[in-house]
Amino acid sequence: MQQKLFSGSGFYIGQMFREAASRHGAVPVVLDRPLDVAPESGLQHTYRSLADLVDRLADQLWTAGVRPASHVAIHKRDNADIALLGCAASRIGAIPVLLSPGLDAAAASILLSRLDRPFLVTDEATLSGLAAHTDIAALTGKRIVVSGVFPGAVTLDGLEVTGRARLVRLHPDEPAMITHSSGTTDVPKLAVHCARALWNRLVPQKAMALPVRGETAAFCMSFVHSRFYHALGTFLSGGSRLLLLVDHDPASVGPLLARWQPGVVETHPNTFVLWEDLADAPGAPLRNVRCFGSTFDAIHPRTVQRLLGASRRRGKYLMQLYGQSETGPVAVRLFTERGAARNGRLVGVGIPGFTKVRITDDSGAPVPRGTVGHIEARTRGRIITYQGAQDRYDAQLNGSWWRMGDMGTRSWWGGLNLIDREIDRIDDVDSNLRIEDVLMSRLDELREVVVVPGADGVAVPVVCTRTGAPLAPARWRSATADLPVLATPQQWAFDDLPRTSTWKIKRVALAQLIAAGDSAVAHG
Repeated sequence: MQQKLFSGSGFYIGQMFREAASRHGAVPVVLDRPLDVAPESGLQHTYRSLADLVDRLADQLWTAGVRPASHVAIHKRDNADIALLGCAASRIGAIPVLLSPGLDAAAASILLSRLDRPFLVTDEATLSGLAAHTDIAALTGKRIVVSGVFPGAVTLDGLEVTGRARLVRLHPDEPAMITHSSGTTDVPKLAVHCARALWNRLVPQKAMALPVRGETAAFCMSFVHSRFYHALGTFLSGGSRLLLLVDHDPASVGPLLARWQPGVVETHPNTFVLWEDLADAPGAPLRNVRCFGSTFDAIHPRTVQRLLGASRRRGKYLMQLYGQSETGPVAVRLFTERGAARNGRLVGVGIPGFTKVRITDDSGAPVPRGTVGHIEARTRGRIITYQGAQDRYDAQLNGSWWRMGDMGTRSWWGGLNLIDREIDRIDDVDSNLRIEDVLMSRLDELREVVVVPGADGVAVPVVCTRTGAPLAPARWRSATADLPVLATPQQWAFDDLPRTSTWKIKRVALAQLIAAGDSAVAHG
């Protein structure tokens, strides 16, 4: 069912740039990489220029044959135009399917096979990689490249637009956008969002952002994650200047933040670890930050303290949203510099009016406060299905509750404490995550530490130092003296760790690599 203008509550990403441009058209949007769909436009944009570009892309997609309810898979190299293409598809009632640039060809092919012969918007290099792995013509309908050329594909600039595509809104309970899960354990699942559920995520996030409404906001995060679109929807509506960054390197990010002095900064937790280097960087790039935003994964207390210590704002805080692609945020916590040191595993409380959380045993029955069990959430922002895998979706449901795949406890006052992922539990370790927090706080030289199960059941710590220098054995022995028994640490380069698009470590894959004898520098 489609309607040109539907009055029900829904968040339609195809309209947010145009609606924002009608109120704040001249507000700047700064990029660190020219758009592949408009390389001539440079790095300096405005709400109005991006709204015009979304309209142009929508016209081109319509000319290519995209229609309401069409699947439009967007799988190209990392850049902010992934979001603009998604908005353009949504604007004409199509369903953008956002596939991470970090997916290998095998995983991307599997996800494409779960769709209904989608239009594929890509680039020459990505399409070449896919075509070398599979019969891409059999998996997809028309293929559109935004840069380069490829046999059998049309070029975006080669689409001769003859008229304007009209705005289309689908019913708010119909599929509106498809993203994918992190894929930390296996091939990602395709999460189908509807406009109503997206709206129920947006409303509380807008409310939580009221203290920083209008502040310059810098985002360096995955353009294929639903959180990015809610961040855009929140700050576009408030008229904030925006920095949309691709490069995570502090050497590149620092000068931009120092120049624009954002009041809001959001990136992935593992990127924030890297950005601890910005605390003492030239130009004091973090000095004006009032709010650091963290989603996707738990964040280490040491990182929170360093980030907040670098800001000179009064009332500064870090907002952590705990949730997953399937649910959106289900719990929220505000960290202060002092509060982070007390309990980094406390991820917050449910969002009043929108989410509830509880802990259950293996049978799905609620357990008493303080008892470790499975975290379940009830939320109005839940996805409607997994594309092509309804059975896997149903398996996550316990009546109206959604099992998050994490273990945790609830305090007597309702605070949710995260213990570990269900699949990552180690028999002789109370909490891998707690050990990792402790080690990160005690060893400043660590960039990352991940505790995974070894072949003999003993916990194996995998460590990465910030400089790549070997970890001193005496430092390690001192830091672990009062911790559960751990195997000899294996030192890896951070870039060699298997990661998702939001830089989560794929713990299962890492454990498999270690079991297979992949090389790492061991330090006793």
